[in-house]
Amino acid sequence: MLYHLHDLQHVAMTPFRIQAELTRTVFQSPWNPLSYTQTGRTIAATAEMIERGTRHFGRPNFGLAETFIDGKKVDVVENIIVEKPFCRLLHFQRKTKRNDPNILLVAPMSGHYATLLRGTVKALLPHHNVYITDWEDARQVPLAEEYFNLDTYITYLREFMSLLGPQTHVIGVCQPVVPVMAAISLMASENDPNQPLSMTLMGGPIDTRVSKTEVTELAETRPTRWFEQNAVHDVPFYYPGAFRRVYPGFLQLGGFMSMNLDRHVGSYMTFYKHLVQGDGDSAEAHRKFYNEYLSVMDIPAEFYLQTVDTVFQRHLLPRGLMKWKDPLSGELMDVRPQDIKKTAILTIEGEKDDISARGQTTAAHELCYSIPQNKQYHHFQLDCGHYGIFNGRRWREHIMPRIRHFIRQMDKGVDPIPEKDLKKIPDASPEQYNRDVHGIAAVRRWLRENRSESFKETVD
Repeated sequence: MLYHLHDLQHVAMTPFRIQAELTRTVFQSPWNPLSYTQTGRTIAATAEMIERGTRHFGRPNFGLAETFIDGKKVDVVENIIVEKPFCRLLHFQRKTKRNDPNILLVAPMSGHYATLLRGTVKALLPHHNVYITDWEDARQVPLAEEYFNLDTYITYLREFMSLLGPQTHVIGVCQPVVPVMAAISLMASENDPNQPLSMTLMGGPIDTRVSKTEVTELAETRPTRWFEQNAVHDVPFYYPGAFRRVYPGFLQLGGFMSMNLDRHVGSYMTFYKHLVQGDGDSAEAHRKFYNEYLSVMDIPAEFYLQTVDTVFQRHLLPRGLMKWKDPLSGELMDVRPQDIKKTAILTIEGEKDDISARGQTTAAHELCYSIPQNKQYHHFQLDCGHYGIFNGRRWREHIMPRIRHFIRQMDKGVDPIPEKDLKKIPDASPEQYNRDVHGIAAVRRWLRENRSESFKETVD
């Protein structure tokens, strides 16, 4: 019923939205003398705020038609490599003969589309051959299609890694770090020849007992039944996925917004001020960010509930109790990160991450203790929040070069980085590199000394 009420409210606001859009167009027209006055800009700004506040933001496009390699423009074509009911595997094919590392970028299925990683892909393209998981909006998938849960997610990743082959480097951003580690663990246990060369785990909940956030507190203080009753709803009959049980994107977005409500309100007030002042560049930067941020998708209920239970409530992966159900045989297999030996690991965390706090991702090193120390690395980014780990200036200037260096260190059979690109975005200094990547022992000590009380209780 909540889903129907949400859509009904959107429909009811249509006349106001159309009127606001018409008003904005009139008062922003270069042919209207009032558009050059303070009064005209104020009216147009107010109308745009109303229009944006009542609009549904559709699925964005990546729009990455080119990249620059060695100072030269190179065309990029977006191809669909695999198409499954809940995911497409996309390849950003660069029109170049360079032999660069293959990257499987695993986007989160957590309410936003994979295009949230547009900046991530853009920064990687000059030096990598990039593939990305483009998850489908669950309300667009007919009920007759397959059941999708965390086990299905892991199965998809195993299929994609097998398709791309052993010369692949996997990057999991936020939510996917657990299924990424699980998929690679299963491949290692079976001695699969297609195990990837490396995995980079960025700001994800490997072990949420290590440090607390609002997200983990909510998940731990309420039973799974509460989430099923309050967060899961049926898709209305007028969508292709009619009657499918989902965690609606608008609920997920509401949760994200409420965590930093003051910052979002302040951002919109600043946006309004820029519109009134006629600062078009600043206003356009706001539009670009929030057009993406407000574009949300529904998540299959079975995947959402199983993730809450497995990752945030029972902590099955770090406790050594996680199992994967083979979709073909129905057999249950143990997920054993300790079996990983060939795949190198890099963990990345941000100092101000309020979704996956410090230590949650680094805990992966304690689970993957069979990986040689010279293949275990860590990067801790100062003054960086969750979104900044994979987008923005710190991502481009500090985190991406660290990932690039790590991947090429593990993959010797690729072309060197062009000198012009290294001058533009140099690799990390040896001092910073040694401080971050060889500090795993120190990180492990920090984890043991700073674990939360709930972790200690669980272990005891």
